Amino acid sequence: MSIKYLAATAVLALMPGLAQAEYSLTILHTNDFHARFEPISKYDSGCSAEDNDAGECFGGSARLVTAVTEARSRSNNSILVDGGDQFQGTLFYTYYKGAMTAEMMNKLGYDGMTVGNHEFDDGPEVLAGFMDAVEFPVLMSNGDVTQEPALADRLMKSTVIERGGEKIGLIGLTPENTDELASPGPNVTFSDPVAAAQGEVDKLTAEGVNKIIVLSHSGFEVDKRIAAETTGIDVIVGGHSNTLLSNTQERAVDVYPVMVGETAIVQAYAYGKFLGELNVTFDDAGVLTEAVGEPLIIDSQVAEDSTTKERIAEMSAPLDEIRNKVVASTAASIEGNRDVCRVQECEMGNLVADAMLDRVKDQGVSIAIANSGGIRASIDAGEVTMGEVLTVLPFQNTLSTFEISGQGLIDALENGVSEVEEVGGRFPQVAGLKFIWDPSKPAGEGRITEVMVEGDDGFAPLDVAKVYSVVTNNFVRNGGDGYKMFSTDGLNAYDFGPDLADVMAEYLAEKNGAYEPYTDGRIAQQ
Repeated sequence: MSIKYLAATAVLALMPGLAQAEYSLTILHTNDFHARFEPISKYDSGCSAEDNDAGECFGGSARLVTAVTEARSRSNNSILVDGGDQFQGTLFYTYYKGAMTAEMMNKLGYDGMTVGNHEFDDGPEVLAGFMDAVEFPVLMSNGDVTQEPALADRLMKSTVIERGGEKIGLIGLTPENTDELASPGPNVTFSDPVAAAQGEVDKLTAEGVNKIIVLSHSGFEVDKRIAAETTGIDVIVGGHSNTLLSNTQERAVDVYPVMVGETAIVQAYAYGKFLGELNVTFDDAGVLTEAVGEPLIIDSQVAEDSTTKERIAEMSAPLDEIRNKVVASTAASIEGNRDVCRVQECEMGNLVADAMLDRVKDQGVSIAIANSGGIRASIDAGEVTMGEVLTVLPFQNTLSTFEISGQGLIDALENGVSEVEEVGGRFPQVAGLKFIWDPSKPAGEGRITEVMVEGDDGFAPLDVAKVYSVVTNNFVRNGGDGYKMFSTDGLNAYDFGPDLADVMAEYLAEKNGAYEPYTDGRIAQQ
């Protein structure tokens, strides 16, 4: 809470006879759930029934049902909202698309959510089907869907709900670069979140709504900018950056909530591992006078709701044969945490890039580039199941091969290191080359200082005029994560190779004995 709020509250308390019509609200919130309906391990991937019974697992919808029920019982007024990216991440989404997500969110009784970029992974039609199935508003204010038949006149920018006799305005935001991150199609365009949010705030304020919450799948850094550059927003419930804000957790990025001006910003990591619980108080003019709380860790101390657990087990039956198949083993855990892989060389990045290059090297391909945003989990030591592989690589991306000049590769690597400060998913994991980059230089202005390409005689400097054969995934090859040069300048592209998850599983299976995770300095900072 800011000093300003404390001072205001103290002044009110000292004024005798002043009527204080305070209104209290508990904002329960989740973000970046990514279809983790079953409990997860400390690595955010699958957790076995045995480990769950031993109390070593987190999250899962059955625990979340209990946690939400208990949190609601502590409050006279509460809402439950989501910061986006419920879609994608496990076989449940691959098999059921948005149907299971809708069922579980309806069961939990959400009051609203914003559209995350992954809600567009399978195009506007799947998002529209999900919206048909849910019993709450789905919002996006900084996207123009008027030319998209599946969403026009259906996907609202904002809405008003009532709780405890008071009106609460909800506004949705999605990443401005969703066209690079997902598959919204050619009929949906995206705009600056600040202007879009302010426009909806002004509209709601004109309608007499003086309590406004933005559900923002924009990332923590963007949320701070939105708070600083707008007026009238009381709370921003964030997502996209998987940021843990907390006053007690060691891994927290900042306090909970973060105050920027008069706006409280919250976010609760990801994957259902935490339930955010922010308690806010407004005066009779709708001014936020207090904002306190803490995300609740959803660990083994939270009992699983038996009805929900049974339903998830029922829906998992068609998936078990696929995901329980043991495909390989690993001698140690393979680090795939986004906070590592999106800023530097990581073990999972090397595994993915090595597997991609190994599959097509007999075609004359010499370089692999993988976007770290496509890597979604770590894998623990021991047996590796296909379910774990699919949790790491859930997007059903295919191998894509193409040719591009050395200068095009430098441009691609510059793009790859351009969003390190935002922990952007475009950070490149590579095989067949190594590079050095300088984080002190501005993005796009020569951060890549050296690139060496592996050949029969070892590594040699990249030749900007030479044409190289490259493998990536079809999302990146078609310009995803900012790699537009692959789409515009790539030659002889073939985007229909095998599924990347199958490629990694088969690569691991071909190893003699347990796979040994490693890094070797192929990516370095100057």
